[in-house]
Amino acid sequence: MEAVRAFNNELSSLYEVRPPVSRAKMTHITKTAIKAIKFYKHVVQSIEKFIQKCKPEYKVPGLYVIDSVVRQSRHQFGVDKDVFAPRFTKNIVSTFQNLFKCPVEERSRVVRVLNLWQKNNVFLVEIIQPLLDLAADPNNVQLVLAGNGTSLHPY
Repeated sequence: MEAVRAFNNELSSLYEVRPPVSRAKMTHITKTAIKAIKFYKHVVQSIEKFIQKCKPEYKVPGLYVIDSVVRQSRHQFGVDKDVFAPRFTKNIVSTFQNLFKCPVEERSRVVRVLNLWQKNNVFLVEIIQPLLDLAADPNNVQLVLAGNGTSLHPY
């Protein structure tokens, strides 16, 4: 659990600098996440909670942390042994609902990451497409519910 504590400290250190976050900082955060792979569920939860609670200007850097951790894990351990991407998938709709509370001028960066994930097969198209739809209209209740697997129809 010490590795998780170290990761949480690194993640919190994002607040010490104004965005954009340096490459060195992102690399360091990613390395501490990979070191805590035995506790990957805690790492994922910490990132999701960071995105949920942070100020709007830190939402996109939070997404970049997800991107960096998932890509590094896939590179280092292979697509089949990556534990981070499947775990992020569990709450991905609510995570992206929180991400879209970023400043309007930064939404294009969120869409850019989604497009890169789709192009590089980081997540399945079935997961990414509803998120791209959500990007077009973050307040669309139907899309949000569909992404959560919920329906507005009572029967």
